[in-house]
Amino acid sequence: MSAPARSLIPHRRRWDKQPTQPAAVLIASAGDPIPAAAVSRSVALSAGQPVAVISLARIYGSALGLPNPGLLPSQRELAGQRQQVADALAALQRAGLDGWGQVAATRRPGRTIARVARARGVRHVILVTPSQPRWRRFVEGNLVREISRKLAPGTSVEAVIVLRPG
Repeated sequence: MSAPARSLIPHRRRWDKQPTQPAAVLIASAGDPIPAAAVSRSVALSAGQPVAVISLARIYGSALGLPNPGLLPSQRELAGQRQQVADALAALQRAGLDGWGQVAATRRPGRTIARVARARGVRHVILVTPSQPRWRRFVEGNLVREISRKLAPGTSVEAVIVLRPG
């Protein structure tokens, strides 16, 4: 293909590379606040090794394969996710642990959490999940089961349930 023809093809925007610093524990939230119980459990499981924190901003759909701007996370939502990660990292530092955090936007939370866990080589995943009625778990699926199926056999997945007001 000639150079002028290649310049007419739209290029995919390159995103930041996935962080790969090793960690013993991954605290993962699908957008819910990270409770102190999740941080304390990760401190107990880490045995002094670093802990990674990820919070996911949900993309709710696409049109013709392209993200619909109205369904993407807003800047306010992304800022809230960054603050949740920063708060969790501050709590980990108070406990004397090193940690890394990131915010990711995704349509498939289970796949993204499993990918981050594999990239960082974690042994334990602490998943922050909201309390859900049984019918919603049936429709949306069990995130803990989905993540554990995609990870290495020695990796454990635990859920910390957050009670939503209302």
